[in-house]
Amino acid sequence: PKMKEDNCLHAALICLGMLCYSHAVTTEKLNHARPSLHGHHEKGKEGQVLHRSKRGWVWNQFFVIEEYTGPDPVLVGRLHSDIDSGDGNIKYILSGEGAGIIFVIDDKSGNIHATKTLDREERAQYTLTAQAVDRNTNRPLEPPSEFIVKVQDINDNPPEFLHENYHANVPERSNVGTSVIQVTASDADDPTYGNSAKLVYSILEGQPYFSVEAQTGIIRTALPNMDREAKEEYHVVIQAKDMGGHMGGLSGTTKVTITLTDVNDNPPKFPQSVYQMSVSEAAVPGEEVGRVKAKDPDIGENGLVAYSIIDGDGVDMFEITTDYETQEGVVKLKKLLDFETKKSYSLKVEAANVHIDPKFISNGPFKDTVTVKVSVEDADEPPVFLKPSYIFEVQENAASGTVVGKVHAKDPDAANSAIRYSIDRHTDLERYFIINAEDGNIKTIKALDREEIAWHNISVFAVEVHKQHQEAKVPVAIKVVDVNDNAPKFAAAYEAFVCENARSNQQFITISADDKDDSANGPRFIFSLPPEIIHNPNFTLRDNRDNTASVLVRREGFSRQKQDLYLLPIVISDGGLPPLSSTNTLTIRVCGCDSNGSLLSCNAEAYMLNAGLSTGALVAILTCIVILLVIVVLFVTLKRQKKEPLIVFEEEDVRENIITYDDEGGGEEDTEAFDIATLQNPDGINGFIPRKDIKPEYQYMPRPGLRPAPNSVDVDDFINTRIQEADNDPTAPPYDSIQIYGYEGRGSVAGSLSSLESATTDSDLDYDYLQNWGPRFKKLADLYGSKDTFDDDS
Repeated sequence: PKMKEDNCLHAALICLGMLCYSHAVTTEKLNHARPSLHGHHEKGKEGQVLHRSKRGWVWNQFFVIEEYTGPDPVLVGRLHSDIDSGDGNIKYILSGEGAGIIFVIDDKSGNIHATKTLDREERAQYTLTAQAVDRNTNRPLEPPSEFIVKVQDINDNPPEFLHENYHANVPERSNVGTSVIQVTASDADDPTYGNSAKLVYSILEGQPYFSVEAQTGIIRTALPNMDREAKEEYHVVIQAKDMGGHMGGLSGTTKVTITLTDVNDNPPKFPQSVYQMSVSEAAVPGEEVGRVKAKDPDIGENGLVAYSIIDGDGVDMFEITTDYETQEGVVKLKKLLDFETKKSYSLKVEAANVHIDPKFISNGPFKDTVTVKVSVEDADEPPVFLKPSYIFEVQENAASGTVVGKVHAKDPDAANSAIRYSIDRHTDLERYFIINAEDGNIKTIKALDREEIAWHNISVFAVEVHKQHQEAKVPVAIKVVDVNDNAPKFAAAYEAFVCENARSNQQFITISADDKDDSANGPRFIFSLPPEIIHNPNFTLRDNRDNTASVLVRREGFSRQKQDLYLLPIVISDGGLPPLSSTNTLTIRVCGCDSNGSLLSCNAEAYMLNAGLSTGALVAILTCIVILLVIVVLFVTLKRQKKEPLIVFEEEDVRENIITYDDEGGGEEDTEAFDIATLQNPDGINGFIPRKDIKPEYQYMPRPGLRPAPNSVDVDDFINTRIQEADNDPTAPPYDSIQIYGYEGRGSVAGSLSSLESATTDSDLDYDYLQNWGPRFKKLADLYGSKDTFDDDS
């Protein structure tokens, strides 16, 4: 049925277009003499000037409906000229936008058709140009004329919102009609034709909380006192419908999420009326006791709560702070507790909003109170000294066992356990003091010296007898009171100088004193001379009464030759009770001075030498004596070097040596042979060295018959005889010498005895005599004496 209605509508529009065309043609015929609007003349194709003639037809615009889907092309209109007699000599030509593609013309009849479906939202109108020409010559019969083809709109586009989803906020408790947000939709249809683009807004979801204005799309609140704490978020669906909202119009929807923002419309509230807490009496200030919390359904700064203690007997003992992360009130200990004194406390705590909205002040008061009861728990506490520290005094040099003072501690618990005392030996390494474990009396063990240690700082422990882990510690400072036990002495090792030409009553030195005792037993110092020399003829003393004294010359004229050194005893007394004094000796030297009193020399010997030799003469004499002594020493040394020594040295011993070689020696040039000289003469170790000028006490006579015959060729017998003589001679050391050679030398006259090169080197020596040397040389005789036999065999 809808398609039938559309086709009927299209046909009606076509008829309407044709009527407009016929009316236009009729009007043109009636106005046949009216000139063209394009000018007076135009140029043709051949360049000739064509005078504008009267037009036989004219039109303004044609209409064609959009979205036409019929089987045949839509007739847009017909072009016809008065000069067209119907014989077919006139040809109609169409050009311009969409000509030949969208719009086609019948060149004979002038009918224009639309070959494609048109969309007004894509293009609303087309500008075309029509012209009538001679079919044979293509000569324009009339000037070209423009016309417009408008696409007629139909309601084919639904409304569309700018956003698919909207988000908006509105405070809770807002008045009815409070604007929340405006939503806007658009329609692509022609707003100037019909109601296709006339939109009307309505709310599909969200009643009865919100409403929307039909013409503007503004969403407003529709209910009073909407509570965020009851419902925070709402989902609203808005519809926009064209055709003025009438039936048959198209529509579009959008979703709007509306959130109620919080306002401070709820006061804080404690969930209970009383909180019970407990704390140990051993807790330290600042320790947390417990927490309370008032609930406020508001959020953000509207839900901030501050806590305070407004009343109760524990106001001075406890405090409360706010934990803004958890919105809790933290009760903390403010002072130390004592279970034995008070076992419980009561607090009145208030919770109030930090920020209050004046609009909702009538909902108040925005605060709440609660009672907090705190019970104190008993704890096993260590002993407590009556004082935080003790200061005692004791005189120095007091006898051992003198009482210094007494400390006292008690058990704060109800049990009131007994206390035992002790001294921390790390604070009394020298063990000057001892304490009574039961009553806390501190006594000295040995005498104290203020000048050595003026203050003793020790620590005393107090522990419960039955609970050794409960311990307390207190510092004890002991001042050693000074006693006048040190006599004053010279402040320095004074040594005075007085001129030989000193005048009477001339001051030449000022002295002061020092006392190790305290100022009460020290200055003021009194200086004086001993009674026995109070009338000293040489010097006198004057007390300056400022802890110094001046020494003056009593007479004139001193002589270094007679006496160059004086010792003056001086008595110094202190101001103690009783006073102590000491005698100190002042050394005074007599010196030579010039007329201005400047020291020249204080040496008495130098003064005496002036009468004899000068210093230069003495130096010259001493130099000569030293030179003579050096000459004598050199002479004696040279004389001793020339004298022949009386000791018999090894290199001068001409007696026979028996040399035993363990290996092949290095010859005469071997300087690395190890000579065991100690084995040659062991008597030399004990300091006994034979003397050449002393005849031996024993003369050894060789045994008859042991010496071999002079012409004997038995070397073995000769060697054995010499060994026996050496072994049996009591006056001669064993001259057996073992020579060890480190290498084989060069240049030996005898040459090498090695047999390594015997097979390769010819020798001219004749070794036949080795046959006569006995059995010990038989091996050598066999090796070297059989040469001829070897040669003969070969």
